[in-house]
Amino acid sequence: MLIADTRLEWSVARWNKLDPGLKDLAVMASAAAIGCSWCMDFGYWESRRRGLSHEKLRDVPRWRDSEVYTPLERDVLEYSEAMTATPPAVEDELVERLRRCLGEAALVELTAMVAVENLRSRMNSALGLSSQGFKDRCEIPERAGA
Repeated sequence: MLIADTRLEWSVARWNKLDPGLKDLAVMASAAAIGCSWCMDFGYWESRRRGLSHEKLRDVPRWRDSEVYTPLERDVLEYSEAMTATPPAVEDELVERLRRCLGEAALVELTAMVAVENLRSRMNSALGLSSQGFKDRCEIPERAGA
């Protein structure tokens, strides 16, 4: 299992069709929707290290009420949440907007990235992993209307 997971993560690290900032937002939105505090903690640290702003990372769980995102970032966040829902609730109109803005290859990578984060977050949550201090404080605020 460890070898297979390591190979998957090495492969994922080489994907390069989707903008890294959009990829980070997608991963964080999926982790927040699942409620994986370890993933939020580690994801915050990794994303900050790559240059994503504190404000954008902080507001992921409440992105609908935040003013810090571009329209494309909002679509990525919406897509990630909709794909993470059980059952998935992705609307065709959203997919088409993303396809027009990102292109086919980046849309496929976005979809695969959210699927990978679902695997990570669900596994970590089921095994009881929690934040480890990568970020000084990692709380997942409740989403509006939740």
